[in-house]
Amino acid sequence: MFCGAHIARPTGTRLQQKPACTPTTGRQDCCFNMANLIDGRAIAERVYVDLRREIAELKANGVTPGLAVVLVGNDPASRAYVRSKDKMCRELGLHSLKLELPESTTQAEILSRVEELNADSNIHGILVQSPPPAHIDEAAIVRALDPRKDVDGFHLENVAKLVLDDPSGFVPCTPLGVQRLLIESKIEVNGAHIVVLGRSMIVGKPLALLLMQKNANANATVTVVHSRSRDLAKVTRSADIIVAAIGRAEFVKADHVREGAVVIDVGINRVDDAAGERGYRLVGDVAFDEVSKKAGAITPVPGGVGPMTIAMLMSNTVKAARQSL
Repeated sequence: MFCGAHIARPTGTRLQQKPACTPTTGRQDCCFNMANLIDGRAIAERVYVDLRREIAELKANGVTPGLAVVLVGNDPASRAYVRSKDKMCRELGLHSLKLELPESTTQAEILSRVEELNADSNIHGILVQSPPPAHIDEAAIVRALDPRKDVDGFHLENVAKLVLDDPSGFVPCTPLGVQRLLIESKIEVNGAHIVVLGRSMIVGKPLALLLMQKNANANATVTVVHSRSRDLAKVTRSADIIVAAIGRAEFVKADHVREGAVVIDVGINRVDDAAGERGYRLVGDVAFDEVSKKAGAITPVPGGVGPMTIAMLMSNTVKAARQSL
């Protein structure tokens, strides 16, 4: 394989500012004898072009989509995620409300805030950043959300709508982002055998349900494997498309992948790297260097699924605003 015309090209000023690739750069989005790269950042920018048009139409009808993000505690990763979501809201012209609550916030206090947001007509989407502190019952918080504002897609009503192929529900953002990556990359899903590694309610289960739906962007044969699956590598080698969401750094090796398969890496893990500026580096659930030599297409980490998760959160918020009319 070679670096050629099929590789997604960066668009937008932020993407153009990356330093040039060299053999020592160490970025996964640098192409040296690797598979065709699926550029999540570039695809997310295309999503935002569509969203800006929808947002302008809503504003012309007197509706500004509004997203409220509730953060409890001081987890650094959660704070970073919340900042990026707030920043993107503002770039798109959405109404953004960020509630940062102390670690000591009680269950009753969070539920009270959720009730206020449920009743606020300026807020169309509510997201309570996960994970909350240990003393908080996260499932009870999700159940308290108005399902029409549950843009994370975890409320029981939205899970049921996903099972029932009801398009009015909200699909969790990461699975929705994976599907959009496949669509925008013109990767055939209809009739394909897709193996999903991981069975979480955040990615694995909803993604399997989404990709087996009866519509033009799905119709896949989906197999879900996990830590207790037998002959896991044998199963993954039968896949046209592999989605790795197992939460283990560089778990998927070259012998898990057949020649030419598409590999979508949902994982993001920190591994020690004494030579790195920060003392660590970010890797996915896929051993990128070896798998990219066999895969027909592959997502990098970072820069693959991550940008699409935020893009789909924005998309779900705009959808919630549209459905409120």
